Amino acid sequence: MKLFYSFLSLIFCCCSFELSAQSVQDKVKQFVKSNEDSIINEYIRFLSIPDVSADTTDIPFNVAFIQEMMQLRGIPSEQLHGRTAGVNPAVYGEIKVPGAKRTIGLYAHYDGQPVNPKQWAGGMEPFKPVFITNSLEHGGTIVAHSPGQPINPEWRITGRASADDKAGVMMILNAYDALVRSGVTLKDNIKFLFEGEEEVGSPHLDEIFQNNKEKLQADIWIIVDGARRVTGENLVVFGVRGDVNMDLTVYGAKRPLHSGGFGNWAPNPAMRLVQLLAGMKDEKGKVLIKGFYDDVIPLNTEEKKAIAAISDVTPTLKKELGVAEPDGDGVSYLELLSLPSLNINGIQSANAGKLAANIIPATAEATLDLRLVPGNDVIRQVQKIKDYIQSKDYHIIDHDPTDEERSQYGRLIKITTDKGYNAQRTPMNLPIAQNVIRAVQSTISYPVVLIPSSGGSLPLFMFEKYLDAKVVSVPLVNYDNNQHAENENVKVQYLLEGISTVAAIMLME
Repeated sequence: MKLFYSFLSLIFCCCSFELSAQSVQDKVKQFVKSNEDSIINEYIRFLSIPDVSADTTDIPFNVAFIQEMMQLRGIPSEQLHGRTAGVNPAVYGEIKVPGAKRTIGLYAHYDGQPVNPKQWAGGMEPFKPVFITNSLEHGGTIVAHSPGQPINPEWRITGRASADDKAGVMMILNAYDALVRSGVTLKDNIKFLFEGEEEVGSPHLDEIFQNNKEKLQADIWIIVDGARRVTGENLVVFGVRGDVNMDLTVYGAKRPLHSGGFGNWAPNPAMRLVQLLAGMKDEKGKVLIKGFYDDVIPLNTEEKKAIAAISDVTPTLKKELGVAEPDGDGVSYLELLSLPSLNINGIQSANAGKLAANIIPATAEATLDLRLVPGNDVIRQVQKIKDYIQSKDYHIIDHDPTDEERSQYGRLIKITTDKGYNAQRTPMNLPIAQNVIRAVQSTISYPVVLIPSSGGSLPLFMFEKYLDAKVVSVPLVNYDNNQHAENENVKVQYLLEGISTVAAIMLME
């Protein structure tokens, strides 16, 4: 009988906890609903500040705005720097809770990709946010909206960084605000970190971490960046691919030549470059470069089970994107994300179309984007590409060729790379990672989707290398957000729901 009453007591306690957790979620949702207009208006002002990473003129205004947002919410803030002067700072804040035994860190980045305003749809500009009824691909149109009027949750807000990743900054700060102003007591210390160089490869984040190692210690860092599934389901992602870019320039004659007078004689760098690139992959998209996949650490049993449990989105993607036959030779979409990739970001040589002239160009250029997975190393992966290129009788240089080099080598190619970074993956069965899963699950009615690694890249390996911290990502914006491209947008519903999700993480077990 005693055991029976103990069992009833356990059930009662569990139910009380669930009711309490539900009560907190209700409070957060009510706060968001009551303050929706001010939240969205503040976000639109944030998006109106140009934030291209390389534009150091506008970056300080973003930093000032974030610190103002933090000050309004009672979060002490400061700027963190590395050793290199004149680079975009990270914005840091910390809330210390008396008696806390754990610290949760939350990361997002405020910088955005470069923009070409001419490529944005009529009536839309990168830094003049407007509401649209839907994505442009689905017939979305601009909505005339005034402050105080109702906002349809299906609408989207346009603007550079609206999804990637000022949305993360907005969700994190408003989640904390919602908890505090709803009278919810925090039990963990909370740290906030907003980076300003993610879109250029985080070249100085390691310096910031090394200079502020003690300050940035946390039991786990939650990355609020990235998109939900195509289906709109919430994800918890345990890893990211690494990334490094390679710029290639193949040289021909010292100046463009008449194609009639010199055709069949003068080497054509455009032809040579496309031949070189074509040999890197087969017709199914598999990379043919020697050793490209050799050092890959395969998914473990738990990670394979997680992928197997996820519904196949290939039919939806094919229809949405107009792709009849994907690359991958039948390997599933999610499995392909756990393999290294080689992509041509862009290629150019002279002019085409109406501007084309009958010439043999003097140079041809391409940028390669290499995505890395656990086991790969940036330096090794780049060297594999260089070894392949050398096997095709090219002499590699890191500068424009001299006359002496032109006379000595028949095939010249300039190769430069950015700093790049390696992949990162957190074990899915880590206890604190399981706490994150339960927190996200508490905000939705369907099973949260667990993914071993996203296809995108973030410098998360630095959290492990320099801070000895584990990292889990919680993507919260719409997948069709046009990040990095023209007409970037974020769905209002997901923006507001994300506040509740982050709030739940701040209160996780």
